[in-house]
Order: sequence, then structure tokens, then C-alpha cells
Amino acid sequence: MITPKENIPDSEHALITKAQSLAGFTLGDIAAQAGIEVPANLRRDKGWPGLLLEYTLGATAGSKPEPDFPELGIELKTIPINRQGKPLETTFVSVAPLTGLVGANWQNSHVKNKLKRVLWVPIVAEREMPVPDRIVGMPFLWSPSPEEEALLANDWQELIDMIVLGEVENISGKHGQVMQLRPKAANSKAKTDAFDKHGRRFKTLPRGFYLKIPFTHGLIKKYLRVG
Repeated sequence: MITPKENIPDSEHALITKAQSLAGFTLGDIAAQAGIEVPANLRRDKGWPGLLLEYTLGATAGSKPEPDFPELGIELKTIPINRQGKPLETTFVSVAPLTGLVGANWQNSHVKNKLKRVLWVPIVAEREMPVPDRIVGMPFLWSPSPEEEALLANDWQELIDMIVLGEVENISGKHGQVMQLRPKAANSKAKTDAFDKHGRRFKTLPRGFYLKIPFTHGLIKKYLRVG
């Protein structure tokens, strides 16, 4: 889906106003308006709701390592929730670097860059709901508070330290208070380089940083006063 120029917002206000105008509509409604076909299910198209909203709201970054709305410095995150407002899954932030980490720090990390300013778009998407019937909730803009950023930075540092020490294979979902590291790959054949604790290069699955459900649930409760 290539974003039409007329969709691209010229200000933060224009973006949030447009996003909030979608609240209450179904993915089927929005796709029909855009002339886009809705997949029968999301088994092979897990990211389709996000792509639909990127197209509709005018995101232009695509797969580049920068916020979805680079001119505004805003990242778009769709988040599937149940009817009580609880997220149904963790939220992907960015691919984690497993090599070349000399000089890496929180301030210059992709994670900090991606999470500086986020447009959250909740989607009521319980498993039994057909894809076209899933409903867009009320979007909200968020930037981490000093306390939230401290939690994110501590988790990032802990996980990066484990990677640097060659412990990437020992990282589990239990590591990190609000953010975790876990495999991210379309299939088990997609491998990337990493180093073991002896400094030897080996192949492993790519990893991604994900926000844990209690953290994103807290944001939804705070901003939308649900759940």
C-alpha cells in the first residue's frame, strides 16, 4: 500500500484529528473507503490492520528505521484489545541489534527513537471477530513520562548487556520489567549473526523488542479510562 500524497498529515493536530475520526468504524468500513480488499484472516497477514491504518493516516516511513510519520516524529502503533480494553498481545517496537553494539546506548537506540512520540490506535479484535468487523477504538498520542522512560531504558540496557555478553540464547520473556526480547522471524530458516559468550560468531533467529501487555494495558487505562 503506497500512501497517497493527499493522505499525508502536515501537523500533529491534523494527524490526531484524522485518527480520532476513524474511531467507531470497522476495518471493513475503512478498507472499503480506501478501495482495499480485506483478507479473510490474518494468519498470513498479521500486520494488515497496521498497514491499512498507515495508508489511511498517511504514514510514509514504510520499513525504514524511523518513525512512521518522519516529518512529525510520530510512530503509529495499532494494538488489538478485547472489549474490556486489555491488549491481546505484546507490541513490537523494533528489531534488536545482535552485533555491532560498540558505542550503543539508550539515547541513540532505535527503541528510544521509535517510542519518543506514539500514536496508539486500539482495535477491538477478539479472536472470534471476523477481520472486517473489528472496530477501531479512540486513538491517543503518548510520549513516555520520565518514570516510563526510565523503565524502558533499564530494560533496554539489561537486554543489550546480555546480548553483548553472549547470552542472547538465554534471554526469555521473563527478562525486562516492561519490555522483553524475543525471536522475530517469518520462519525458522531466517537466521542472523550473533556472538556466544566465548566471542564466537553463530547463527540465531532475529530478535525484536516488544512492550509487555501490563505496560500497554496501563497506557490504555490511563488515557482511555477503560479496563
